[in-house]
Amino acid sequence: MSGSGTGASPLDPSQIRFVTRGVTPEEVAAVTAVLAAAAAEQAAAAEEARPASGPDAWERSRRSLRQELRPGPGQWRSFSA
Repeated sequence: MSGSGTGASPLDPSQIRFVTRGVTPEEVAAVTAVLAAAAAEQAAAAEEARPASGPDAWERSRRSLRQELRPGPGQWRSFSA
């Protein structure tokens, strides 16, 4: 077998290559069915193992908002020009 399956199916049967001579069509069908089932099972296990999506990048990077500015006497004491 060479290459990796791409597309809807996890296994592309056209990518299977038999190097043994004299393989019957029934043997080809059996091997293809077993490999397709194994690939589908592996793809399902990988999907289940994927972590649940958490907060997106925007939510992770945002900072809390600053406090409201209150102008008035004595509010700018620390500011010097």
